[in-house]
Amino acid sequence: MNADPRTLGWLSRALTHELGAVQQYLAQSALARLWGEVQLAGHLQREAAEELGHAERLMERLILLGVAPSASVLAPVRLGRTVEQLLRANRQMEFDAVHLYQEALLHATRVRDGDVAELMRSILEEEMAHLADMDHLMTEQINHG
Repeated sequence: MNADPRTLGWLSRALTHELGAVQQYLAQSALARLWGEVQLAGHLQREAAEELGHAERLMERLILLGVAPSASVLAPVRLGRTVEQLLRANRQMEFDAVHLYQEALLHATRVRDGDVAELMRSILEEEMAHLADMDHLMTEQINHG
């Protein structure tokens, strides 16, 4: 299958982001457990699983396009010294994801790649929900922390 090279670039960037998010959420989950924040640790574990699901969907699309999935260098994990710092790092990561998927969706729409546009739209909606969730967690932390 002949795919637009820029589309492949967006898919690869998204894959790199998702695998970096998995790494960050898993590391933070371990840290939260060490802090005794069991509920937060479980939440971060679930976030990692959702991000892994995104990575799997992106890999599948790349394979369908005849390209072996390959992430580039993952962003460093941002742990934080407090729960609030940890949540702020995650909020920024989710904010960056929303921006990435908005741009990728715009590109896919411009080149009339409906399959990739639908994938990007679907993941964008989930990332927007993650961002709202981070905002909610931060508000709870400020009010109860």
